[in-house]
Amino acid sequence: MSVPMSEMAPWLVTLVLAALLLVQGILSRRRMSSLEARMKERYDTLGRELHAATSGSMGVGQRVVQAEREIHELRGLLDEMRQNDPLRISYDEASRLVELGADVEDLMNTCGISRPEAELVTALKKKQAA
Repeated sequence: MSVPMSEMAPWLVTLVLAALLLVQGILSRRRMSSLEARMKERYDTLGRELHAATSGSMGVGQRVVQAEREIHELRGLLDEMRQNDPLRISYDEASRLVELGADVEDLMNTCGISRPEAELVTALKKKQAA
């Protein structure tokens, strides 16, 4: 019993199409597996890079906080030094004495400053008063 070719043609076409679909499915699965592997590798790489960046930024943040503490401490020390500076106290005292009517000789004797400094304080106070 021989089946005519015209009756077998649809079956052959269906069989060829099924084979092509099977090959296409296998190739697609391989591509998907490859893509999944590359995506997982990229995900892992990004995770490591993010961890490194986070760790680095935390270290920098800690350094910044430490630097801010030191700056605050140094500002306090500087303010204290400015307040306790004997020259500043002498000039403040000299200014006050000029306001009370002291002359250059009085400033030199009382505040322990040189003649040019005493003259300068006197001149500045007179200029401010004018």
